[in-house]
Amino acid sequence: MAFMNRRDISFILYELLDAGQLARFPFYHEHSRENFEAILDVAEEIAREKFYPHNAKGDQQEPVLVNGKVAIIPEVGEALAAFGEAGFFAATQDGDRDGIQLPFLISQAAMAFFLAANPGTSGYAFLTIAAANLLATFGSEEQKAAFLPSMLSGRFFGTMALTEAGAGSSLADITTVAEPAGDGQYRIKGNKVFISGGEHELAENIVHMVLARIKGAPAGVKGISLFIVPRYRLNGDGSRGEENDVALSGLIHKMGYRGTTSTMLNFGENDRCIGYLVGKPHNGLPQMFHMMNEARIGVGMCATAIGYAGYLYSLDYARNRPQGRSPANRDAGSKQVMIIEHADVRRMLLMQKAAVEGALSLVLYVALLADLHKASTDEAERRNTGMLLDILTPVVKAWPAEFCLEANNQAIQILGGYGFTREYPVEQYYRDNRLNAIHEGTNGIQALDLLGRKLTMHDGAALSLLCVEIGKTISQASGESSLNEWATELAAALNLVKQTTGVLLAAREKVEPELFLANASLYLQMFGHLVVAWMWLRQAQAATRQLPAATESGADFYQGKMQACRYFFRWELPKIRHQAKLLSSLDDSCHAMRDNWF
Repeated sequence: MAFMNRRDISFILYELLDAGQLARFPFYHEHSRENFEAILDVAEEIAREKFYPHNAKGDQQEPVLVNGKVAIIPEVGEALAAFGEAGFFAATQDGDRDGIQLPFLISQAAMAFFLAANPGTSGYAFLTIAAANLLATFGSEEQKAAFLPSMLSGRFFGTMALTEAGAGSSLADITTVAEPAGDGQYRIKGNKVFISGGEHELAENIVHMVLARIKGAPAGVKGISLFIVPRYRLNGDGSRGEENDVALSGLIHKMGYRGTTSTMLNFGENDRCIGYLVGKPHNGLPQMFHMMNEARIGVGMCATAIGYAGYLYSLDYARNRPQGRSPANRDAGSKQVMIIEHADVRRMLLMQKAAVEGALSLVLYVALLADLHKASTDEAERRNTGMLLDILTPVVKAWPAEFCLEANNQAIQILGGYGFTREYPVEQYYRDNRLNAIHEGTNGIQALDLLGRKLTMHDGAALSLLCVEIGKTISQASGESSLNEWATELAAALNLVKQTTGVLLAAREKVEPELFLANASLYLQMFGHLVVAWMWLRQAQAATRQLPAATESGADFYQGKMQACRYFFRWELPKIRHQAKLLSSLDDSCHAMRDNWF
């Protein structure tokens, strides 16, 4: 059973994004399309053979406590061992860290297979890679030497430990304390909740990246520091030592992602928890955002991958499920048709296709930006790609989490009553994907970030640059007769979003902050639809270039792209008109509502 479309990944990588261009940079010069394809072959094979077969089992037999230890089905460890043996933990790292300097773009394409096959098992790898990248960027040479080799080989796993029960998403209110121990170490004391991968026996050690306050630190986010807190201390030779007073206080049972443990952790119950300060004191939040921003791209990919898996399953089901007859056929004794013959089923499939393929192109485009920002020696290119990354990160996290979830909803609908049963995977896909709107900062927080910060940073230069890039595509597409209609529609949408943004920013100094930000989520939806429409017009451009020389099967693929683009522009993009009207009026329906009116 297909859970990810390799043809679509190849189309986006090579025909849309020109992944081969990365070889012009010294850091990636040893790579080529041939070895990119070989890496994706390995990822697809491991995902199919080691990850996909236990996806349902891991959901139904979620981790439990047995004699004080977390018990997880053995297939999870076997899959992650195969992931590590293939080198995926270290793939994007420098050669001197046993990496192959794989572009982030290709690593995200590879992760699409794992995430679509089994997001629960993939979560451990996802978090470990992000924690290792954080440590590689900000850790001291001694810290990197102590922890990185084991994390990049898969011997140690990693987590991020931010959230506390009393603070939630408000990191300014965390209370975990770090007290200097007098020897360069710190005593950590506090509690963290919703720590994914926080306890298990899958690895020799778990390296927690913990946010805490050094005693006497300033209040708010300016007083937060970042610490390495291993589950087990290390001996002088790097082997696992004694326990580090990190205790599991409970497992959290979620509606989805059940294969990834979600934990409540107590640090320093016995005043023996040792942590190691990363970088300078009181600089923890900017450092942690390095990991969180990478994770937000990953969450976007995970939402996309789960949505894609549901789309492909419901597509296969629709092609093979006979039910009903054409409305024009009144012969009750005639043969039933496959449900894909019904226009309303094709509507639901088109919605899914437009969402998941649009989201996939967006996530991979943002991954390419990350590579260009990292590898380019041209300061202007690094500055521009950095600004585009900043403004698109909230979108790439939140848009797939909302609209690929809706794709999963439509997949359930296509299966009808069967879609709600555990005998079919689409109900699990929906439950798994529902968590992505919360992971790594809720969608509402992404909306506040976009409207409250990203639009005005660098005096609005990021927004202006994005508008220029979209304008280039519009200009190019306007010269193609098959694309002119959509280019005109995108130009109108771009102008509408710019006008709406101008109204909001002008009102920013005139109204209370609560009202200015009250409809931020609506703004994010509008902005996201504009960006995904841009991605679809770019895909249509690439399809148009390839259609004349395409084989019959190839022509079907490209025609599918054109039809999905048409659907998005006719069914989805027009929604921004109503959104723009509400936003421009500074509608206060939500803001003016009062607690005692509910």
